Amino acid sequence: MRFVILTQYFQPEIGAAQVRLANMTQQLLANGHEVEVITAMPNYPTGKIFPKYRKKYYMREEINGITVHRVWIYAATGAGVKRLLNYLSFMLMAFVGLNRSKKPDYIFVESPPLFLGITGYIASKWWGVPFIFNVSDLWPDSIKAFGLQKDGIFLKILEKLERFLYRKATYVNTLAKGICEILEQKKNVAKEKILYLPNGVNIKAFYPMPPDLNWQKNLGLPTDRDIILYAGTHGYAHGLETLLEAARLLRDENILFLCVGGGSEKSRIHAEAIAMRLDNMSFWQPQAPEMINRLYSLAIAGISTFRHSPLLEQTLPAKILPIMACAKPVLYSGAGEGAELIKTAQAGIVTPPGDPSALAEAIRKLIKDREYAQQLGQNGQSYIEQNLQWSSIVKNWLQQLGLDKAE
Repeated sequence: MRFVILTQYFQPEIGAAQVRLANMTQQLLANGHEVEVITAMPNYPTGKIFPKYRKKYYMREEINGITVHRVWIYAATGAGVKRLLNYLSFMLMAFVGLNRSKKPDYIFVESPPLFLGITGYIASKWWGVPFIFNVSDLWPDSIKAFGLQKDGIFLKILEKLERFLYRKATYVNTLAKGICEILEQKKNVAKEKILYLPNGVNIKAFYPMPPDLNWQKNLGLPTDRDIILYAGTHGYAHGLETLLEAARLLRDENILFLCVGGGSEKSRIHAEAIAMRLDNMSFWQPQAPEMINRLYSLAIAGISTFRHSPLLEQTLPAKILPIMACAKPVLYSGAGEGAELIKTAQAGIVTPPGDPSALAEAIRKLIKDREYAQQLGQNGQSYIEQNLQWSSIVKNWLQQLGLDKAE
């Protein structure tokens, strides 16, 4: 079968969606299917198109056996009118890429942004093929829950668009069991239309390795401090104020919090850390997976945080999976599906969202009991190998589609 993946974000950008789609497409190839990707000129997370791709209207390239069609986008970050133009420009320009791709058997649309579903729906009607609408984040629920968009005409338009796309999609795909329940019980999506494709991890990219102290010194990282690694998006939903406050409580401990990644809140959180004089925090730009894997080898633990929100309890944060695959204990400040996974796997310590004191105490516990920390890490690695490898996840998803055999 031939799949066309329509997504605003794709490698060489670094982010949860980019990593997930890269692994998904490789597994589709491994199962004998063909894949083309229509995406934007890479610009995330800086909002500036990468040098190699500037001043281009369209380009085609091959990435690991995948044909990738790239189109111009109005690059922007943050919220407001510029971000809306960012979404709408790709929604329209994506037709250029679709026009240059071969007719697929399935079109898979990554959302958010929600607007891209319009492009996917039109393309599915144009080609006469099934439309798989992937919901990685519940729009507009999330922007409403976090106060990022006030009630009004625009929000009502988004809600109507959401209902329209759920109704017109052949399948509605999602990453979390909690979202499956919301789709069925609150969004009135028929159970037989819902597909489940959770986040997984590539154990060839993330795996335990011994620390290289010389490399650590060359990076400018102290070898006499315990490193706690936060690797991933610094967004509003992640409530990184909890991490800042935990760092303040631990400023007299021999600890360094290394925060690697980008996102809408990165600059603000960094500025607050400076204002709080937290010399036990260091902020780096996004890094490639192989670099993150090596950084985990230097860390005593990985950390993930979420705000307190019933909506976020229905999601599984992708960043906890590489931590587990690297045999490091997970420090998780959050609730819901992510917390349940860590508890089931016995892979870390879960603390309530927005509770820096509890998070600080959990960190102290790991530092004081290295054997306990090591056991948690080993538990997490075993759980990943048995349950969350991409090969088995995509195979199961293809079975849901009735495509368990290569066509």
